[in-house]
Amino acid sequence: MPDAPSADPRLDTLRAWVASTLATRAFSLAPASSDASFRRYFRVHRGAPGAASLIAMDAPPGREDCRPFVHVAGLLVDAGVHAPQIAASDVERGFVLMSDLGDRTYADVLDEASADRLYLDALDALVLWQRSTREGVLPEYGDALLRRELALFPDWYLARHIAVTPTPAEREALAATFDLLVANNLAQPRVFVHRDYHSRNLMHCAPNPGVLDFQDAVIGPVTYDLVSLLRDAYVAWPEERELDWAIRYWERARAAGLPVGADFAGFFRDYEWMGMQRQLKVLGIFARLAHRDGKDRYVADMPRVAGYLRRAASRYREFDPLRRALDALEARARRG
Repeated sequence: MPDAPSADPRLDTLRAWVASTLATRAFSLAPASSDASFRRYFRVHRGAPGAASLIAMDAPPGREDCRPFVHVAGLLVDAGVHAPQIAASDVERGFVLMSDLGDRTYADVLDEASADRLYLDALDALVLWQRSTREGVLPEYGDALLRRELALFPDWYLARHIAVTPTPAEREALAATFDLLVANNLAQPRVFVHRDYHSRNLMHCAPNPGVLDFQDAVIGPVTYDLVSLLRDAYVAWPEERELDWAIRYWERARAAGLPVGADFAGFFRDYEWMGMQRQLKVLGIFARLAHRDGKDRYVADMPRVAGYLRRAASRYREFDPLRRALDALEARARRG
């Protein structure tokens, strides 16, 4: 009688590839994590005494491309950042075998007592990453990408999540906001940008932190990764503490020769405007994950992200039209 079809043939193929790569079948695979993409991660425990565990990544071709992951991992390691060492890869089939940074993220261990130490470590790693910037090795975080990200807000958050259609005046307010934000973002000094530098992608390990989920890295605005870290979609801190960490980054960046300028007030304005672009994008992404991909766990984090957006917009008269539009749109959504 023929064997029953495997419930997960791709996992079978990954297991065979790992066996061939390690030249042994004396190992086990166990789920390690998943993320908002189609990638899956498995921890490889080898049978040899004292052998360190590895991580196998499955990035299905056609849905994911693991080439950027392998490329950016090398850039991070070369910069002195603790990122996975790539042991082997088969980019055509979407498999990567890498060192294991452990199973404790910042999100797992952050508390009042540990936050200063962990965030300062993350700021130091960020400065190392940005100091390694050079042209021509990462895609541009240009006008087209910034606007494509912003379009997620009306397309998914407004149209699908709260199910409202903006009036012509509201569309005009959104368009004017997008223009202001993109102009500011493009005018900022350019460095390497991780694009998801936050508590769920930083591992608590030695040396600290380990950095993951970097495959979408670009070259773009200097404030992007800082606001991703300090205005995290998954954890919020009192604003006084956030401001202290932002100043500590700015001091470190200036000492390292990064292009942050001598005026912290101007830098912080850029930080807030960059944050607004990210927060509008994230609200759209979380809505898309919920309504297209069935990953509704991100909905619980939307109020935190919207709170960041509202707080920043309230500080600048340029965004009064945005705040009025959001008030009206959300009022209509509540009325149904």
